[in-house]
Amino acid sequence: MSFQAVADVSEVTADRPLAVEVDDLDIAIVLHQGEYFALVDECTHGAVPLSEGDVEDGAIECYLHGSVFDLRTGRPRCLPATEAVKVFPCRVDGTSIEVDIDNPINQHATSGA
Repeated sequence: MSFQAVADVSEVTADRPLAVEVDDLDIAIVLHQGEYFALVDECTHGAVPLSEGDVEDGAIECYLHGSVFDLRTGRPRCLPATEAVKVFPCRVDGTSIEVDIDNPINQHATSGA
C-alpha cells in the first residue's frame, strides 16, 4: 500500500467533510464517530462534491439531490444514485491523515458520474 499524507488531524472537524486533492483526484476526508474515512469527492449521480454534504449515521449525503453514500462501502443507500463512490484505506500516523488511493476498498466502484 502506498499511503500519502493528505491533511493534519487538526484540519478535520467531526462530521464536517474536508476536501483534499491526491494525485489529481478529489477526495473527501470525514471524521465520524472517532474514525476517519476517505472517499471520492464526487456524487456518482450528479458530479457534485460530497464534501459539501452532511454526515450522519455512517453516511454522507449529496446536498443537491439527496443521494446518501455509506462511508465504509461507498454504496448508495437511496436514489437517485445507483453507483457506489470509491472508498480508500485511511489511517492516522502521528498527526497526519494518510490515504492510499492506489488500493480502493471497493474495487468495482466508479470514481464519478
